[in-house]
Amino acid sequence: MCLSGCLLPPRRRHEMKKIRTLIVDDEPLARRGLELRLGRRDDIEIVGEAGNGREAFHAISALRPQLMFLDVQMPGIDGFELLRMLPPPQVPLTVFVTAYDHYALAAFAENAIDYLLKPVDDGRLDESVERARSRLSARKVEDHYERLLKFIATLPGSHRSRIEGLLADEGPRAGGKLTIKDGQRLIRVEADAIRWIDAAGDYMCIHANEETYILRGTMQQLERRLDPQKFARVHRSTIVNLQRVREMRPHLNGEYFLLLDSGHELKLSRSYREKIKLLI
Repeated sequence: MCLSGCLLPPRRRHEMKKIRTLIVDDEPLARRGLELRLGRRDDIEIVGEAGNGREAFHAISALRPQLMFLDVQMPGIDGFELLRMLPPPQVPLTVFVTAYDHYALAAFAENAIDYLLKPVDDGRLDESVERARSRLSARKVEDHYERLLKFIATLPGSHRSRIEGLLADEGPRAGGKLTIKDGQRLIRVEADAIRWIDAAGDYMCIHANEETYILRGTMQQLERRLDPQKFARVHRSTIVNLQRVREMRPHLNGEYFLLLDSGHELKLSRSYREKIKLLI
């Protein structure tokens, strides 16, 4: 049994793609229970354990775990205080594990990915691990893309324009974000925040986050960059986020009006009426 604050031996090289996990709880039996349950999963590598916030702080600095199962109530430094002490780049994905459900709101305020009540249910534990795996996958691609954007900003103008052009032709970015060139800046807009897009000559007007972003390009280029399950062309000059449509009412000659959650109204033309099935 691993004692408080101990470091477990490293796994073999072929297992290094597992999620590096730290268990933090002041109760040895609780730590042991999580260790046994997580140990049955092939995608988890328990790199260490800690019995209080101070031990956890040093373990995180030394081991850089990707995922942490963290008790809330501990002597000295509690779980919330531990997270606030850590430098942001070192904070692992966190699943709170506690006997008290009244900490739930505070836990999610600290950006916890899940909140498990003791005694921990095996099914809920599996859900937490799967949620962590999905978040880690998205974060990895997201971090890579952020570094790429910073690199582009350091390039001479001619090189930067060529690379930005290539980015504009790529598919949806990590986490469902759309990259928009605004002057000398590259802005990343959450795809889910987009309500609709309309054409204005050689430019696209992207309406999102109560803002309108201007992008040079064509409707066909934007269609390739957006998820077809979420976005549909409803007019030769309009793409709409289907999740933003609140009402649909018929008009003349097989056309419809679409009412968005913002109160804006768009026309679904007869040429695109097959898209109605996506709204039903």
